[in-house]
Amino acid sequence: MRNIRNYIAIARPDHWFKNVFVLPGTLIAALLTNTPFNQIAWPLLIGLISTCLVASANYVINEWLDAEFDRFHPVKKNRPSVIGNVKASLVYTEYCILSVAGLCFAAIVSTYFLVISIVFLIMGILYNVKPFRTKDRVFLDVLSESINNPIRLMLGWFIVTSYPLPPSSLVLGYWMGGAFLMAIKRYAEFRFINSRELAGLYRRSFLHYTEKKLLISTFHYAMSSAFFLGVFLVKYRLELLLSLPFFAVLFTWYFFIGMRKDSPAQNPEQLYTEKKFLAYVILLVFIVASLLFLDLPWLNNLLETTTFVNQ
Repeated sequence: MRNIRNYIAIARPDHWFKNVFVLPGTLIAALLTNTPFNQIAWPLLIGLISTCLVASANYVINEWLDAEFDRFHPVKKNRPSVIGNVKASLVYTEYCILSVAGLCFAAIVSTYFLVISIVFLIMGILYNVKPFRTKDRVFLDVLSESINNPIRLMLGWFIVTSYPLPPSSLVLGYWMGGAFLMAIKRYAEFRFINSRELAGLYRRSFLHYTEKKLLISTFHYAMSSAFFLGVFLVKYRLELLLSLPFFAVLFTWYFFIGMRKDSPAQNPEQLYTEKKFLAYVILLVFIVASLLFLDLPWLNNLLETTTFVNQ
């Protein structure tokens, strides 16, 4: 039974909460295509199961291939894959079972959903497997891991419809938002290890990072995310522009959390301890949901182009 728990642990079911990022794609697609929510309940359930299984497949291969590096991390050195409590043959069997099961569920949803699920698996390979192993490359490690955010967005979108494709501004905004979260995570990890040499043994990209580089990159990702999301909101739902100040607070608050010593931003699954932050996230969801159904014609007047004429 203990061995079974080890194989469950490397699949990281405690990380499944990240698949909540599928839901905005589903909601936005349903609103833009006028699809009744009762028509997508079943595909959404199947899609979430598929996404969780594929994500776990990626986590399994990540845990196994990272074992030689995780032994240099003060906490991760106690993982089952590091201390030898799992066997290679069973790990690869688990990876194959999770991958095939996830893709089988994906095929039930739609062909487009299946294609994006395959891309999800491929990104896991590129991120973890040599000679690609993008997680070892400076800045590319953040961008290649955070791309899972827009992948989840597209999975949510294709639960509802296969046409049209999701707006590029939304996809890019989602990607940059994920990159912001990932850069904060890297910064928190870098500070926690508190030794560039040791950090470099744990994660090769840390040999080229400094705290300053990581902090500057978070500003770039945050501003890029705000820009692309602003483009999307102006084009598709003007009322949602009013939510941008609240998103600014969210980004700033998360940045503050990431700056703390031994920050929970290192392990986002521990953010449940930040009760005030989670309460604010719930409030933000309520605000966005309200603005989706609230029509404010006067906003159009505010955004009309004003022409100044010399007298």
